[in-house]
Amino acid sequence: MKRNLVLIFGLICFAVLISLSEDASAQQRKHTTYYEQRASLFDELPTSKKDIIFLGNSITDGGEWSELFQNRHCKNRGISGDVCDGVLDRLETITNGQPAKVFLMIGINDLGRGGHPDTVAMKTRLIIKRIKEESPRTEIYIQSILPTNDHYGMFGGHTARWKDIPVANELLRQVAEEEDVTYIDLFSLFADEEGKMNINYSNDGLHLTGKGYLIWRDAVKRYL
Repeated sequence: MKRNLVLIFGLICFAVLISLSEDASAQQRKHTTYYEQRASLFDELPTSKKDIIFLGNSITDGGEWSELFQNRHCKNRGISGDVCDGVLDRLETITNGQPAKVFLMIGINDLGRGGHPDTVAMKTRLIIKRIKEESPRTEIYIQSILPTNDHYGMFGGHTARWKDIPVANELLRQVAEEEDVTYIDLFSLFADEEGKMNINYSNDGLHLTGKGYLIWRDAVKRYL
C-alpha cells in the first residue's frame, strides 16, 4: 500500500514539474508558436526588388494576394495575431529583399490588447523609418485600421475599442504625411453609419469575407 502511495505521489510530482516547465517556457516565449512558424517560413522564402509585400496581422494573412491581383510578385507576409512589435521583430526579412512596395496594415491587435492609439502611431513610425533606412527605394503604403463590430459577440477586446480606431487612423494619417509616405483610407469603405464594421463584409466582426477582400483589392489596385 505504502509503495503504491509513494509511486502515485511521485507521478503527481513529476506531472507538476512538467506543467511548471511548460508554463515557464510559454512565459519566456515572446511570440506565439504560429508567429514563429510563419516568420521562420518567411525567412526561407526569397523576395526580390520586384515584389509587392502585404504586411500585417490576420486580416492580411487571410488574403490570397497573388490571386487577387493576378500578380505573382504580390506576396503575403501577414501573421495572425501580429502586433507592431511583431512586425518590427521580423522586418529585416522584409527589407533584405529590397521590395518595390510594402502595404502595411497593423494595430488592431495592439488596441485589442489594451494599447493606446498614440503607441500604435509611434511604432508605425518606427516601422516606416526602418524600411526607409534598410530598403530606401521601397515605396511604403500605410493602410488604415479596419473597423470592428460587436454584432457577433466575438473578439470582445477588439470590438470594445471600435471608437479608438478612427483616433488611431487619424494619427496614422498624420504619421504618413510627416514621413512622406502614402496613406490609404480603407476604414471608410468598410464602416457602417455608426462607424462599426459593415456586417456585409465580415462574419465575426473583425475579419473579412471574400466580398471584403475584393473591396480592399479594388481600393489599392491603383497603387500597384
